[in-house]
Amino acid sequence: MLPLRHAQRICYVIIAVIGVPVNLVAIVILSRGKCGLSTCTTRYLVAMAAADLLVVIIEIILRRIKRYYFPVCFLDITPVCRVIYLLMRVATNCSVWFTVTFTFDRFMAICCQKLKTKYCTGRTAAVVLATSCILLSLKNVPFYFALRPGEKVDNVQWFCYTIPGYYTEPGWVGFDWFDKVLTPLLPFAVILLLNALTVRHILVASRVRKGLRGESKGENGSDPEMESRRKSVILLFTISGSFILLWLVTVMEFLYYNITGTSPVDYNYSLYTFRQVGFILQNLSCCTNTFIYGVTQSKFREQLKSVVKYPVTSIIQIINNRTTERSPEAGRSVSSPGI
Repeated sequence: MLPLRHAQRICYVIIAVIGVPVNLVAIVILSRGKCGLSTCTTRYLVAMAAADLLVVIIEIILRRIKRYYFPVCFLDITPVCRVIYLLMRVATNCSVWFTVTFTFDRFMAICCQKLKTKYCTGRTAAVVLATSCILLSLKNVPFYFALRPGEKVDNVQWFCYTIPGYYTEPGWVGFDWFDKVLTPLLPFAVILLLNALTVRHILVASRVRKGLRGESKGENGSDPEMESRRKSVILLFTISGSFILLWLVTVMEFLYYNITGTSPVDYNYSLYTFRQVGFILQNLSCCTNTFIYGVTQSKFREQLKSVVKYPVTSIIQIINNRTTERSPEAGRSVSSPGI
């Protein structure tokens, strides 16, 4: 177990060190609205970055890293750790489903031109994101009661452990299935379906537009509409593809213990390691979107450069101002009045 624990400690510290600043930078840059993205797209991406930031803070810092450096503290009081676990589940679900809502928004914008003007608006995005957050919060309330205290010291309950019947009692088994189907099995299916439909629509539309523009006869010419769609599709596919790859191990582990009937409590070392690797990759997905924006969006890179340069230019400007203010005083101190 020791090599695995050391690897987990290193991985989670790296994720925390990277995840907090990159998501904060993404929120700041995207909120300025200077990346050439529509209002609805911007709101979805900001919401995704905010959810990812909460996952990093709650799941990585307050739960994972805390175990290594602060084994026992006030966060281990049973009501507190129950609330932290509940918030972690809500943040994780929001991170996943905000990706789904973003994928659906891009599907509507690319494939449903008649509905695009009505659905792909900033107001609709705000309503969809708020409704998703409320429903996911309500759905995760049972997790508060799925944890039991570990021990009682001076009438204070400490630590949180999964209740024994969570993987065996029909009610909790059904809830666990519902939870895993909702996150991430259903998102997997929805994202793959929407991406397949989007690719099909783009291929058909591309052939039609090339035929109309005469490019099929050897004429070359730029097509602004197709270029805009290409950039949108690259952003969509990289975000959804990253999500699918990094959550794949978690999905496989869930299917394994439900098909074989093996409870995670009874895992051997290999299965336990596989499960923990899934958690690491799942949490790593909270750090990738900002890098995807930087690779796929040129205007985002420009804004990122300006954000990085801003502290340096500000410091230089402050130094220059102070130098300018001191120079007249220095001149007066050198010149002395004649006697």
